[in-house]
Amino acid sequence: MNNIFNFSIVSSFLGLWISTHVPESFELILGFILIFTFGMIHGSNDLLIVKKLLKNKKHYSKFILLIAYLFIVSIAILVFYLIPSLAMILFVLFSAYHFGEQHWDHRFSKLNAFRKSIFYFFYGMFILYMLFAYNTNEVKLIIFEITGFEITNLYTKIILFILAGFISCVLIIEFLSKRLAIEVILKELFTLAVLAIIFSSSSLIWGFSIYFILWHSIPSLIEQISYIYGDVKTTSALSYGKAALPYWIISLIGMVILYVIFSGEKQFYSLFFAFIAAVTFPHAFVMLKMFSKKKSTTLK
Repeated sequence: MNNIFNFSIVSSFLGLWISTHVPESFELILGFILIFTFGMIHGSNDLLIVKKLLKNKKHYSKFILLIAYLFIVSIAILVFYLIPSLAMILFVLFSAYHFGEQHWDHRFSKLNAFRKSIFYFFYGMFILYMLFAYNTNEVKLIIFEITGFEITNLYTKIILFILAGFISCVLIIEFLSKRLAIEVILKELFTLAVLAIIFSSSSLIWGFSIYFILWHSIPSLIEQISYIYGDVKTTSALSYGKAALPYWIISLIGMVILYVIFSGEKQFYSLFFAFIAAVTFPHAFVMLKMFSKKKSTTLK
């Protein structure tokens, strides 16, 4: 995990350098390239993970799992089209929990399940709201494009204060209870400081892509490869990539189809976040089950 942390820190500073030396248009292009490659690939092997989770239940074929997965994604897209406000809220809530779970699951071993879940949600929401706070106008525009509602105030300061207070209390309690080392806490504070600097110096898409790729997708890829193949070797990574390739291509085609169908009604950002949300819902659920399975296996 230290190697991943070091890689993420160094790469984040490279991302910061890019944000201060290149035009915003280049940031956007590079950000979308990273999201549509590493970002989408990290969620392209959900069916392989589901199959491993259901390995003793032979009656679930790959075709049935694919149809079920696509059905959930289609329902999410439909909800985004019919009830965009509800879909937007659910997307933020699901994403917050998913980000927090991915980042903290291997760090908390003795915290009870309920408090752990609340912490995951608050931490992920803190990351998102920190990004929102430095890109308020862009966020308001995207919300308006998706929902049709004009938000005048995101209450970023007060919400960040509440989230930071809760996170701090949990970390202090865990430290005093000797369940969390001070080194871990200091490392996390440093990470948040780096992300704050990046979010304040970059566009919404570039700041999001740096966090999403370096601090979420790549660590998630490593967790997934370890779970599926039992190790993280070059051969395992190549096998993962080979298995993910067809689903990644299907996802790209799906994004293009959505753009062609709705381009006259929605802006690209709106379609982009709607598509990301649609695949986030089933992916977050699969990851939740994977982490639960890993935990139960470890406890045996």
